[in-house]
Amino acid sequence: MNGKQEGTAKQLEIYLFVDPLCPDCWALEPVLKKLWIEYGQYFALRHVLTGQLDRLNGVSYKRIDRHASRVGIACEDRVLLQTPLPIPYIASLAVKAAELQGRQASIRFLRQLQEIVFIQGKTITETNTLIQCAIDAGLDVQEFINDLSSPSAVKALQCDLKISAEMDVREVPTLVFFNENIEEEGIKISGCYPYDVYVDLIHEMLGFHPQPSSLPPIEQFLHHALFVTTDDIAMVYNIPHSKAECELKKLRLKQKVEKIGSFWRWIG
Repeated sequence: MNGKQEGTAKQLEIYLFVDPLCPDCWALEPVLKKLWIEYGQYFALRHVLTGQLDRLNGVSYKRIDRHASRVGIACEDRVLLQTPLPIPYIASLAVKAAELQGRQASIRFLRQLQEIVFIQGKTITETNTLIQCAIDAGLDVQEFINDLSSPSAVKALQCDLKISAEMDVREVPTLVFFNENIEEEGIKISGCYPYDVYVDLIHEMLGFHPQPSSLPPIEQFLHHALFVTTDDIAMVYNIPHSKAECELKKLRLKQKVEKIGSFWRWIG
């Protein structure tokens, strides 16, 4: 693998601003997974939840100054909440509650939440749905229930929203790229774009064109991605749609995946 040795500081830092219930954020996941496989040795990725859902028109590259959020923002202890809470806020709050059990726990919970919304077509209308997500994600359920109504989760979400405001994030998904030079501005890109756009940004921020790491076998990729479409596999592996469909059908015959609507689910 190219780049710095494991354990050393990454050359880039990328802030990923998402909303758990945003279809575009869900759709960007395969692109981000491929980016992490091929260039993850060069960047650290930080997820930030935001409720800023204004839609911007056209491709948006914007250079932004470095903000206090990169070294930690002091958030207010007292937080004013709307009553009743809007569903997007509840979903984001639940992700932050899961995050109190660790970053990986948060990612597992987010995947379960997105499965319910985008695969099963359900809406987040009651706490029982969130609790089921916590169970399926392997969380400490009682701790999750306690954290869901705790000031810690609220404060963590408010910190994310403050970072969003500091970086003027008005659309999701948005990525903000910083390099090691603290004097240089970051680059913000809002919306969903082809994979090569993000690769070009990494090249620009690094100042050179690194050799990408090799992609794993499709079976291994599916094991980590859990849910993909045929188009996702075609994009990640740069193969024709027909070939991707063929490979997925082979895995179904081996009982490694199952078809759910337009998605393929790893069952392994």
